[in-house]
Amino acid sequence: MAGSKFEREEFGISDLTANRTRPGVSVIRSSFAICLSAFAAVGAQSVPKSGAEVFQRMHDAYAGKWYHTLTFVQTTTQRRPNGTDTVTTWYESLRQPANGRTELRIDFGDPSAGNGVLYTADSSWRMRGGKLGAATADGNEFLPLIEGVYFNPVEQTIRELSSTKTDMSRVIEGRYDGRRVWIIGVSSTADTTSPQIWIDAERNVAVRAIIPASPNLPMFDIHLDGYVPIESTWLASKITMLQSGVPRQKEEYRDWKVNVDLPASLFDIATWTSAPHWAKRP
Repeated sequence: MAGSKFEREEFGISDLTANRTRPGVSVIRSSFAICLSAFAAVGAQSVPKSGAEVFQRMHDAYAGKWYHTLTFVQTTTQRRPNGTDTVTTWYESLRQPANGRTELRIDFGDPSAGNGVLYTADSSWRMRGGKLGAATADGNEFLPLIEGVYFNPVEQTIRELSSTKTDMSRVIEGRYDGRRVWIIGVSSTADTTSPQIWIDAERNVAVRAIIPASPNLPMFDIHLDGYVPIESTWLASKITMLQSGVPRQKEEYRDWKVNVDLPASLFDIATWTSAPHWAKRP
């Protein structure tokens, strides 16, 4: 974007070239130099030596700033084995409690029906009609990347990501959608089969992950796109999950809200249908 119309207007370049003796030009020039220095500092960032260093940068970039809760409505498009798509509406509630154990509640359809799932990074509880259908030790690997990393110690983030089988000792530089990224888990950008996590180098947010799926199934290639600024943080509003290059699930978020008051009972399977829910109609 260097030299774009936006940058010329934003930083007063047209003023500098048109009238070098105009009052306030020295102030503009100084501000412009500071901005250029900041951009240069970002561009000069060295490649992190490990995944732990990447996560530490993410943590430090938003210390005390990241949202503690998030709610949104999600349009979910799923590709069935016969090639047809089904489109449903999900209601999602995310929170970072004081104990550091990030929780995600997903309601499949009307929350009053009681169908959904409760996730932590390492466990899940599947609900059917407000009753527990199954509890398993397979969690949601993205909770550490989109929420927990900004609050928890790096050691916890790495532990919670162990199921992805990503080699945290390897980090290289790459590009994603024209932006600089750190790729954790590989030694070459030609490697598209090893487990790996991609982090935007400037924004310090996850943009892609290639991680194992269920046994004997192709790896998931998950893209986090459509980032929108929320206060001083970010939210990926479009998620695409592919297997063997075929989109299996697409997620589109809307009506998101951050730092809303979510009761602990909303994340308790014992009060799954009785807890106050932001999406329930009065």
